[in-house]
Amino acid sequence: MLIRNMLFVLLLSMSFSVKAALDIEITGAGEHQIPISVVAFAGEDTLTQKIGTVIANDLKRSGLFRLVDPAGKTPHEMRDVVYSEWAEADGLVIGSAVVLADGRIEVKFRLLDTHKQTQLLGQSVISKGDQVRAIAHKIADLIYEKFTGDAGVFSTRIAYINRDNKIFRLVVADSDGYGEQSVLTLKQPIMSPSWSPDGSHLAYVTFEQDRAIVYVQSLFTRQRFALASFEGSNSAPAWSPDGKQLAIVLTRDGTSSIYIVRPDGSGLRRLTYTDAIDTEPSFSPDGRFLIFASDRGGSVQIYRMPVDGGFGERLTFEGNNNFSPRYSPDGNSFVFMHSTGGQFYIATQDFKTKQIQVLTNVGWEKKPSYAPNGKIILFATESLGRGILSTVSSDGMVKQKMTPQQGDIREPMWGPFLK
Repeated sequence: MLIRNMLFVLLLSMSFSVKAALDIEITGAGEHQIPISVVAFAGEDTLTQKIGTVIANDLKRSGLFRLVDPAGKTPHEMRDVVYSEWAEADGLVIGSAVVLADGRIEVKFRLLDTHKQTQLLGQSVISKGDQVRAIAHKIADLIYEKFTGDAGVFSTRIAYINRDNKIFRLVVADSDGYGEQSVLTLKQPIMSPSWSPDGSHLAYVTFEQDRAIVYVQSLFTRQRFALASFEGSNSAPAWSPDGKQLAIVLTRDGTSSIYIVRPDGSGLRRLTYTDAIDTEPSFSPDGRFLIFASDRGGSVQIYRMPVDGGFGERLTFEGNNNFSPRYSPDGNSFVFMHSTGGQFYIATQDFKTKQIQVLTNVGWEKKPSYAPNGKIILFATESLGRGILSTVSSDGMVKQKMTPQQGDIREPMWGPFLK
């Protein structure tokens, strides 16, 4: 049986390098870790990447799984499994990989319940030889979903800006930092990458014409065009959930205001009318509301208003200032940059209870965005004077630092599920 949607995902995937761009350090763990053992796949030594290792690393990074060492045992089929030898694990992952005559690879895997001695998952896929990591990520997603009930995000991608000396690169990479690919390279700053909901395009801001202009670029054709290049500043693009419009911030009418525009640049409509700075919009998952940052109350706080226009409701009251809001995928809360005492932290706030939870403690954390399953938050921070990527679980228990081998990382954004 083919892994459902696997071929479509692989066809959409670009041919990334498999060299790691980031070194990953994990701290903390989920309250109840699931013990699981991943056995090296038969035949994986002939591949560019070891499938079992990629799967194991993905599960470990989630903080929800505890890896049980196979201790030299190498079953690859159910008939080879002696269940009494796996009492320490709730799950056992086995499989094989074969390089076919035409260069494609056939990968089979099974997820076994070691206590009930039954198969939980058993699937196979045939794909191009350069898609080893993509296959492994998808298998890890299926395992994650089987045990947690939530969709895995190991197959998704992230975007960020890497500045190395005076060169700025807009980068797209796998969620674990592998497969880094430069989408755009400039000597002028690049800011605010924003994914289209189908993952096919990025909107972003550049200063290549000595002022801020919003561009939209295809990740497949590499073609791009200026979405907003009005007089003054053009910034902070954010896609609507249906991909039919973007929110952008313009100063064309004198103040920093939020506008709505179609992806082809038509249908421009002003949304906010104040003398304040209104910026950093984010659409609700149902597309009906925007949250944004504004200093209309004296300090910078988070507000919400209908996309059709209307009253702007203030949402945050704690801390000195609050910036960069992003809706959670379920629409029940939002993440933002919380400033207090001259420090910056990542926090979430529930819409119903109004409760704020501060998730980080370093004091220089910026530009948060949710993974598409809502369980992890990506943001930028610093280590040894250099910008790096970090993640924190939505409950604050699992933290991860992703240090680049070179350059200074800023402006991260987690991409969507590929449908």
